[in-house]
Amino acid sequence: MGKSLKDIAEALNLSKTTVSWVLSGHGDERKISPATQKKIKDYAKLVKYKPNYLAKSLSSGKTKTIGLIVPFIGDTFYAQVAMEVELVAEQLGYTVTFCSSESNPVRENNIIQMLRSKKIDGLIIAPTNYAKGELENLMKEKYPFVLIDRFFPELNTNYIIIDNVECSYNLVNKLINEGRKKIAIITTASALFTMSLRYEGYKAALTEHDCFISPHLYGEVSRNEYESDIIRVLDTIFETEPDVDGFYFTTHYLGMEGLRYFYKRNIDVSKIGLACLHSTPSFELLAPNMHIALLPIKEIGREAVRILIEKLETSDNEDEKVKLILPAYS
Repeated sequence: MGKSLKDIAEALNLSKTTVSWVLSGHGDERKISPATQKKIKDYAKLVKYKPNYLAKSLSSGKTKTIGLIVPFIGDTFYAQVAMEVELVAEQLGYTVTFCSSESNPVRENNIIQMLRSKKIDGLIIAPTNYAKGELENLMKEKYPFVLIDRFFPELNTNYIIIDNVECSYNLVNKLINEGRKKIAIITTASALFTMSLRYEGYKAALTEHDCFISPHLYGEVSRNEYESDIIRVLDTIFETEPDVDGFYFTTHYLGMEGLRYFYKRNIDVSKIGLACLHSTPSFELLAPNMHIALLPIKEIGREAVRILIEKLETSDNEDEKVKLILPAYS
């Protein structure tokens, strides 16, 4: 049987309270001497002390567990964010429960309710476009959460997103500077506010340079069937605008499927201007000249955990919300 706080306190001839403060990371705050803190930590390590999280949760009402809900855990972007969230949360003494909504609003609502029933302390959510009602319920109940990648501008919530307008504007500008005149945008899930911002940046760059703007250069791909639907979209663009000379893909998986299409159709990618928001390892080999804006994955994961845990541990969920807009990397 493992050693308890009481066992450690008796072995070191210290109070149980002193041992508890040190092992919970509050030794400095409680003005416990560095020597005493070291003695306690060394002994706890020696006897392989493990905290009794169940007892702690019962006494504090906190489980030291947070939930992460993303649309597709298999998506490389969300998988990388999840890794960063888990790493940072662990460093701060929290564990993470991961869930994928599969972009299904009913499933998403069920997951939120399930996690809350398990007394998860707070949530990090990349919401579907239909999550507004459930998020409003969380707000009414003062339940702590942070949105990532997506948000609702009409809701006063904590969120972390990238600068979607600026990223898109910069990428399309690079295509224009190459001399591209007819640039198509390939996007998905236009109902998401973040995707509308990406289109806004695309259109702003074209307008500023008096470039050709046409609904025939706009291609929207079904998210759930993107691997097959992108063929229809690109076929249509080439049929209606055969002299299209540039493509901006609003997300990495569309960029990957776009390249697959070009190679299957024997289209020389070196003669087409290409740009994509975020990347996959294959881009470097398949399209080395593609302009890419990399998403700040580590910052998104790290800041989401920091914001949520700060709200949890300082009980300031009623204070002004944190709204971070991060730049992408060229």
